[in-house]
Amino acid sequence: MKTNVKKLLKLAEKPSKDARRLHPFYKGKIEVVPKCRIRDFNDFAIWYSPGVAAVCKDINKQLELAYEHTNKWNSVAVVSDGTRVLGLGDIGPEAAMPVMEGKALLYKYLGGVDAYPICLATKDQQEIINTVKILQPSFGGVNLEDIAQPKCFPILYTLRKECHIPVWHDDQQGTALVTLAGLINALKVVNKKISKVKIAMLGAGSANICIARLIMFYGANPANIIMVDSKGTLNKKRKELKNSHPEKWAMCCDTNGSNVEGTIETAMENADVLICLSTPGPNVIKKEWIKKMAKNPIVFTCANPVPEIWPWEAKEAGAAVVATGRSDFENQVNNSLGFPGVFRGTLDARATTITDNMCITAAVELASCIPNNKIKPTQILPTMDDWKVYPKVAAAVAVKAIKEKVAQRKASYDQFYAQAMSMIKRSRALTADMMKNGFIKKSK
Repeated sequence: MKTNVKKLLKLAEKPSKDARRLHPFYKGKIEVVPKCRIRDFNDFAIWYSPGVAAVCKDINKQLELAYEHTNKWNSVAVVSDGTRVLGLGDIGPEAAMPVMEGKALLYKYLGGVDAYPICLATKDQQEIINTVKILQPSFGGVNLEDIAQPKCFPILYTLRKECHIPVWHDDQQGTALVTLAGLINALKVVNKKISKVKIAMLGAGSANICIARLIMFYGANPANIIMVDSKGTLNKKRKELKNSHPEKWAMCCDTNGSNVEGTIETAMENADVLICLSTPGPNVIKKEWIKKMAKNPIVFTCANPVPEIWPWEAKEAGAAVVATGRSDFENQVNNSLGFPGVFRGTLDARATTITDNMCITAAVELASCIPNNKIKPTQILPTMDDWKVYPKVAAAVAVKAIKEKVAQRKASYDQFYAQAMSMIKRSRALTADMMKNGFIKKSK
């Protein structure tokens, strides 16, 4: 059947048009509403002065009671400086707000987590670190978002080490775990083993570097991974990266066992897998390059808002499995499948950090949400419609946090699953009721 390119392009452009119409209609995507009963104005004596003073004194004596008496236990700060927003780059904190609000919306609807967008008017690495550290009393966790490299790496390392609440960078850990989940099932489609495949990676930003680390941790052979940035393959001759981009330099040393030099075209020759998180396309990846890959190649082109090559073109070139970062195409490799469940489980276990093993567990659980007999080239990952994925990931992560000895609350998988299911059901029901009763207006 011939691909109707005009129709597909029109569909691909629709979300942007709808976004420009609906954002000003709603004037933002989230709001704060009470969760306690207000029967009459006398109740304010309980929720505020004078009654609240008793609770304040209790917390002052035992700080952990903040998790029992306030919403700290379910609150996440989504922190960004607006320097690496989607495929848009450094557009500033104000322009980053729609993305951070959207993140908060997904946290609530998919994970039952109350998230708050916090866009900072600074690009200074140490100021960002200090700001997150002094915000800790108000939140149960922090989601770093859209912070440019190389500073995003030391910011995450420092905060994970020095904070007593979990800090996670979704562009690193979230992207990595969902990509790994998709790769696990894509390899089943083509009947290849992760330890044997050759992997070409276009883009050497925080996302792809963390993906490389996680898939190596899972079992990929570092020597078989070739990463490419704007100046060519990462190899041991790229000594200019040693001081300016230490994480890239580590990849130069740890991957590309044959020390291949050249472009992404070179790296793709006989590769089994292509993972792209680079410049928005199309036409960043050429059909003729895919034709030179190994038999039944896997192609993940995940640049936003437009993939490096349109999925139908990748298929025409011979790709056996194609995935993108967009929800309007099949096989969406999207962080939204990961972070709501990961943080739901992390908060429920009251974990102090999110370890690499917790990320691996989340990836494996996410991949397992599609039974082996249901995995096919057009279905390697569940979609956000399959909302029961999130409590499963949450419970698996919470149990792993206990095994990793970073959890302050202990329960069984079934108990964590029931709690996550209850929280997520509540969020979905609240939204449905508000729409039904007109508290969320119907758009024109």
